[in-house]
Order: sequence, then structure tokens, then C-alpha cells
Amino acid sequence: MILPTFAALLQYAIFAAIWENGQKAPTIAQTALTSKNCAVQQNELELRPALLLLEDGSLFHGKAAGKIGTTAGEICFNTGMTGYQEIFTDPSYFGQLLVATNAHIGNYGTKKSETESTAIKIAGLICKNFTYQFSRKQADESIQEYFERENLVGISDVDTRAIVRHIRTKGAMNAIISSEILDVDELKKKLADVPAMEGLELASKVSTDKPYVYGNDNSGYRVAALDFGIKENILRCFTDRDCLVKVFPAKTSFEELKAWSPDGYFLSNGPGDPGAMDYAVETTKKILEEGKPLFGICLGHQILARAVDIPTYKMHHGHRGINHPVKNVISGSCEITSQNHGFGVSPEAIHNNIDKVEITHLNLNDETIEGIRIKDKPAFSVQYHPEASPGPHDARYLFDEFIRLMGKS
Repeated sequence: MILPTFAALLQYAIFAAIWENGQKAPTIAQTALTSKNCAVQQNELELRPALLLLEDGSLFHGKAAGKIGTTAGEICFNTGMTGYQEIFTDPSYFGQLLVATNAHIGNYGTKKSETESTAIKIAGLICKNFTYQFSRKQADESIQEYFERENLVGISDVDTRAIVRHIRTKGAMNAIISSEILDVDELKKKLADVPAMEGLELASKVSTDKPYVYGNDNSGYRVAALDFGIKENILRCFTDRDCLVKVFPAKTSFEELKAWSPDGYFLSNGPGDPGAMDYAVETTKKILEEGKPLFGICLGHQILARAVDIPTYKMHHGHRGINHPVKNVISGSCEITSQNHGFGVSPEAIHNNIDKVEITHLNLNDETIEGIRIKDKPAFSVQYHPEASPGPHDARYLFDEFIRLMGKS
């Protein structure tokens, strides 16, 4: 008789222990088969080299992850230790190569319900350890299967600490990943054709093609949302507060928004340069003239600022993570926040327009502007993400503030 190995028995015991009531635990044979398939898949990719080339000529050698291919975009990093699938599907990352600073990516697999949009939005992934085998029963598939289905190219087994330090020192720049082209000169030629993020209008590329309604028709409030790349959890936060949301394409006119008779307006997050979105600025100016409550998040924050003549600027390397400290200067309290932005609002311009705009939130790391309020209008915005999923949830009160304003109007 052949006895199972200790490792197989341990793995079986773990699966059995976490299996939900009424469900049958997998057999040792089933567990071993799953592990074998993952191992074969992992071995095949680990034999495939990949390259990461930065715009300044920095070159990193690694291994293929996800789909075999070539991809390019602006390189950025996120310091979050969890929530990688929410990050992958956040439309604000459209056109960017993401460096994950957490050492392990894929260890809890992927799940359909943990997405912020209908598909992966990052242009590519750069990580240290790409984990093929996952340890969560609730997961639908491995990260490798997910990436292959979504056609995402990645690179693993690179020194992510060195890459992050380089970005922090040199600033944001374009980069290219390839697991099919290993000729550096050829990659340089392809990288030279990638446009810089500054000046790019990307919101309309990720926006919905046609309006749709989210929530209950019998809700107490109606919110007209301009979709610059809206996240699913923003909509959940509204519906949790008795709101019916109608989501409109990014370039929808104010007249069409107003025709729906909303109680308030929302400007969503999204990718690209706010300086290239004059169409959204003009719409926002008309919303402000109407005088109904207006709330903006991330890109929406920058658009609101531009609507009152506060310019935006390209940051050195941006803010991306789930542990950024922000001070609410009105209440004096501090919030731990989720952030994802490469552009900011000019503090000098705000200080020169204190008759129109009030600073409500400041970043405690670098004192950049994190929130504003328009003094003579029921309009406010924040640079960070109060809807953050999986968290933190410190700033959810901002949705309640918006509901309060709609209730008063």
C-alpha cells in the first residue's frame, strides 16, 4: 500500500477545515491533480524569460507571467498589501504598467465579484513573486488563468524594490514589458512610439458607451454620474445610501444630464490628464451654475478644480496605495486613505483664490491638496478614494455628506 505524503495529508486537512457546511471536501487525488496542473503551467512559464525596459534605458531581466506578448505604458507602483484584483480592474490605471510592491501576487487567486469594472484595465504587471497556486476556496481561478483570459502580459522575478526606488528618484516614465521580444534595440524602438501620459485624454476610452441605471427605481435620491472611469464600489456606496444612479458617458452634455432631473451630480475617477478634458470642465461649470449638489472623486476632483480656474499638474511619481494619511483640516481628524493618481491640483492657485475655493483635506506625507470645497456652491471633491475596496473605509462619511447636501437642496 502506498501511503500519501505528509504534504498531501496537510494540504487535504487544510482544504477540509475551511470547506463550507454541506459541501464535500476535495479528495487527495483531486488536490494533487490541481497542484500538478498548476506546477506544469508554472514550470512552462518559468522557462520563458522576459524583459522590462524603462524609458531612461534601465533594463530588468525576469520571467514571463500571464499572456506571452509585449505591452507598454507609463510605469507606476502601488504599495497596497491586498486587493490586487480591485487594482487590476480600476479604470484609473488604464495605460499604465503596475509595479506591485507586495512580495506575493496571486496567492489568494481571483474572484469575479472582486472587480471594479468589466475587465482588467492595467496595461501590464510587474511583480516579485507571481503565485500560480492559490489558497482560497472562494476564488474562481488562478491569477495565471485570469491573465490569460484577459490577455494581460506581465513579468515576475524582478527586483521590485530597486524598480520602485528608481521611480521614486527619477519620476514617472514610460516602459515596456516583453516575453516574446528579447532584442533590446527592437524594444527601444517600440517604446519610443508610446505617447507620454501628460496630455493624454483617456477618460472617454474607458467610459460607458451609453447611459445605464444602477440601483432601485424607488430610491430616495437620483444621482447623475459622469463616467470618466467609474469604479463599481462607488456605485455600491451610492445605492447603499438610498440612491438611484444614472451613469452617463464622459462627453455627455449638461443638458442631457439635467433632463433626467437628478438631485445631485457626481464626477467620477478615471485615467489620463485632466488638462486634456476641456469638455468635462465646461459641463462642470454648467452644473455649478445650476446650483445642485456636486461631488467629485480623484479625476472628478481635478475637473472640479479646473472648473473654478484652478490648474492641475503632473506629479513626480504620484500617489498609489492604501495607507496614505490625509488630514481633514475642517475637523482636525486624520484618515488612512486609498489613492491612485499621477496628477494633482495646484496649491499655489488655490491660495490665490481663497475667495472661491477652500482646502478641506491635505496629504500628511507631502502636503499636496487632497480635498476642496467651492465656497458659494454645494460642491466638494477629494483626490483620494472614499469608496476604497477592500479598504480602508475611513472616508465613507463623504458619501453621507453628499446625501445631506441633496437632502437640503
